[in-house]
Amino acid sequence: MQNEKWYIIINPAAGNGAGRRQWARIEATIRAQLPNSTLTFTESPGHAIALVAEALRQGYRHFIGAGGDGTNNEMINGIFTQAEVPTSEVHYTLLPLGTGNDWVRTHRIPHRLSDWLSMLAAGKVLLHDIGLLTFQAQDERRQRYFINVAGLAYDAFVVAYTNRYRRWAVHKWSYLLMVLRCLFLYRLPRAQVLFDGQCFDHHYYTINIGIGRYSGGGMQLTPHAMPNSGQLALTLARRVSKLGVIFNIWRFYNGTLPQHPKIDIFQTKHIEVLSEQNVGLEADGELLGETPVTCTILPGALRVIVP
Repeated sequence: MQNEKWYIIINPAAGNGAGRRQWARIEATIRAQLPNSTLTFTESPGHAIALVAEALRQGYRHFIGAGGDGTNNEMINGIFTQAEVPTSEVHYTLLPLGTGNDWVRTHRIPHRLSDWLSMLAAGKVLLHDIGLLTFQAQDERRQRYFINVAGLAYDAFVVAYTNRYRRWAVHKWSYLLMVLRCLFLYRLPRAQVLFDGQCFDHHYYTINIGIGRYSGGGMQLTPHAMPNSGQLALTLARRVSKLGVIFNIWRFYNGTLPQHPKIDIFQTKHIEVLSEQNVGLEADGELLGETPVTCTILPGALRVIVP
C-alpha cells in the first residue's frame, strides 16, 4: 500500500490548530515513506469535499485524510457525493490529528506515526458501512453521509454550543465540562422515532445513530455498533433527571449505557425521526440541520485501511 499513488488532504485547523504543528513534525517522514503521494491543505470548512471529488476526476483512488472527525466526515462526503467513480474503487484511511479522534478508536488506528505507517503497509481492508442522512436545513431538504455517529436533540445542542466556544474544547475533559454546562440549558423535545414498523414517542435527551462506537471524545453512546454489520446502531435516551445524568456519566465511557432503565438500544437499517419542534441534527461532530430526519445504511460501501 505504501507504493500506491496516495492523495493526502491535511486539515491544518484540526485540533483547534494543532493539526498544523503536528503535520510540521511528521511531514518529512510522510514524504519519505510515501514518495508517490500528493499533499494538499484544506483552506476552509467543506474544502476537503471538493478536493476529493477533483482528485477522483484526476485518477486518484487512494486517499488519506490528515485531521480529526470533521475532516473524516468531509473526506467521506467527497467520495460519496461525486458520481464519476464507483466508490468500490476507492481506498481510504485517516491519519489522526484531531482533538476527539473518535472514529479511529473503534478500529484502533494508531496515533504513533511508525505504527500508523506499518498499518498502511500491511494494507488490511475493511468493507465499511456508510450512513446517509436526509434532513431539513434552511428551508430545503439536504443530504449528508457519515461514517461514525449521528446525534439528534442533546448531541446537536452540545455541538452548537461547543462551536461557539471551540477554542476551549482542547481535549475530552473540556468537552465533558461543556456537555455538563449544556445539561442545565437544554430542554427536552418530544419526538417520534420510527423503524421496523415501530414508533417510539417520548421526550428524548438524545437519539444516537452509530456505525462506530465512540463519539464526544471517547463516549460510547452506541456501544453496540459494528462498522461492517450492515446495521445502524440506535440508542434512545428517554427523560432522565439532571442528577441522574450526572450520576451515570461513567456509563458514557465504559459501554454500560444500555444497562440504564431509560436507555433503549436497537439495530436496524432505516430510521425516521419526526417532531413538531425543531430537533437538531449533527453527524461526526458537524452540525447539519434539523427534523424531519431519515437515515439509511449503505452496507460495505467503502474500502477502509485498518490495523
